[in-house]
Amino acid sequence: MQDSISRDAHLALDLALTIRHDGHGGVADDLTDPAGLTAWVTGHPDTVPDTTAFAADEATLAAVRDLRAAVRALFARAVRPGEPSPADAARLMPVPEAVDRLNRTAARTPTVPVLQWVDGAEPVVDRQAVAGAGELAAVLAQAAIAFLGSPDRQRLRACHAPRCVRYFLKEHPRQEWCKPSCGNRARVARHHQRHKAADSLGQ
Repeated sequence: MQDSISRDAHLALDLALTIRHDGHGGVADDLTDPAGLTAWVTGHPDTVPDTTAFAADEATLAAVRDLRAAVRALFARAVRPGEPSPADAARLMPVPEAVDRLNRTAARTPTVPVLQWVDGAEPVVDRQAVAGAGELAAVLAQAAIAFLGSPDRQRLRACHAPRCVRYFLKEHPRQEWCKPSCGNRARVARHHQRHKAADSLGQ
């Protein structure tokens, strides 16, 4: 992902992408246990004040997994009229339930405005979790809300290359796939499909 993508978009997308293709024709889940969530948070220093000291427990894992289901349901809505990711297309949470879950989760952590004013620049106001009140799921929910309410949402797509289950942000008008390897797989699949159709007509 390019640097032009906001922190909120990065977090929301990365949370959704913890469900991914496993490389063998199936779907893998990076958040099956607290250790998996701990590893994911370690790689995302914006989620908690001190990622090195973070250790997920079962309750935090359950909250983040519930939130992820809501985020993926809302991503599926965002890409309409396109098809959602095939990973969960058959079991998407109803949109009103997903919106309610996202909002309730975001409300768990109080935030305060924080002023930053660097020499030679305009003042910037950001929001940060109140010290001691941080909850991972709430931080992620707030990031997802910010992303879904931003213009970036209009660039969200589901990748429909064979075996891919990823969502991605479209970076240029002709982009169809989340990464070049998916484009290659899609072209090979189309080539085989055309030859198969031609062979069946020739019989």
